[in-house]
Amino acid sequence: MTQYVAPRPGSSGARRLVGGPRPSDRIFRGLSYGSAALIMVILAGVAVFLIIKAAPAIAASWSTGDLASGTTAGYANFWAYSGPLIWGTLWMSFIGLLIGAPVAVGIALFISHYAPRSLAGILGYLVDLLAAVPSIIFGLWGIAVIRPYLLPFSHFLTEYLGWFPPFGGQVSTTGSTVLAGAVVLGVMVLPIITSITREIFLQTPRLHEEAALALGATKWETVRLAVFPYARSGMVSAILLGLGRALGETMAIALIISPSIVFSVALLTENQNSQTIAANIAVNFPESNDLQRAGLIGTGLMLFVISFAVNFAARWIVGRTGGSAKERRSRKIAPPSDAASILTLDVAASPLEALEPRGSSAHPEGQEPSIPELRD
Repeated sequence: MTQYVAPRPGSSGARRLVGGPRPSDRIFRGLSYGSAALIMVILAGVAVFLIIKAAPAIAASWSTGDLASGTTAGYANFWAYSGPLIWGTLWMSFIGLLIGAPVAVGIALFISHYAPRSLAGILGYLVDLLAAVPSIIFGLWGIAVIRPYLLPFSHFLTEYLGWFPPFGGQVSTTGSTVLAGAVVLGVMVLPIITSITREIFLQTPRLHEEAALALGATKWETVRLAVFPYARSGMVSAILLGLGRALGETMAIALIISPSIVFSVALLTENQNSQTIAANIAVNFPESNDLQRAGLIGTGLMLFVISFAVNFAARWIVGRTGGSAKERRSRKIAPPSDAASILTLDVAASPLEALEPRGSSAHPEGQEPSIPELRD
């Protein structure tokens, strides 16, 4: 049990806190440490499983035996097989984020700062409901709606921007293109990016926005000068989490595009679209033999590594954006000792306080009462 002990006679200081933690604290700490350790054990177990299962295909000869026929035919080795799949995964995810991320940030900004409160609540629920829609439904929607809708736009892009490699080549007659898959992928990453970004926008200190408005800033200038700088690291984290969702998407991409295991940047062609790792595993796993399945698991190992790289990059970017604890400590300035410097720092603490040096204009009760001058 925790007890307070009075200081000894003749010593200075307040009462000392003695005694060990309570049993409930020890149990909670043990559960917390155990949960963190369990996450590491699970990740290590998944990595070991993938390595063990993929090792036979990585070390085998792809020019003879089971790997020389079927779904893995025509490749010199494992890296020649997985290289185009890695490229296709990154390329498809990049185009999907390029389409979806700006829309998601715009929706989050509208919900948090522009929409009426009654409408904002409804829009927030609708965006969150998109996360509950299965990917197969998005794939069917892409086949029935997105593919025919994008055909005229694809012809327009090829006619006027065909000199640009992604828009060059023979336009698909069915609409089974990377562009159609990327549009569906952009819609699929909307919920996670929008939800996180909206919550971060709402966490912006109200005083910062009021200070910008008090200085004469417009609504957009307030968002640009007060909201975006505060939410920058959170926006990056949300977009990279959306990238993690896009990297592992399977069924929607497998249904929409007509892929090939090639290096290609084409967005509007057919049978020249780079395949993704997840879609390739979903399509070819049932009809592969044991060694071919080991090759597919090997590509899954590559996807596992890519996901780890994305998470590490996210942590690095967020750290560089917000500044690490060490950098924040190094930027600390020693408190001034003279009264003039203290007053200067206090006045310049925020633009709002600069307008009202003696107190906060947002809270009049915090202002200092003026003292009348005494005269003889």
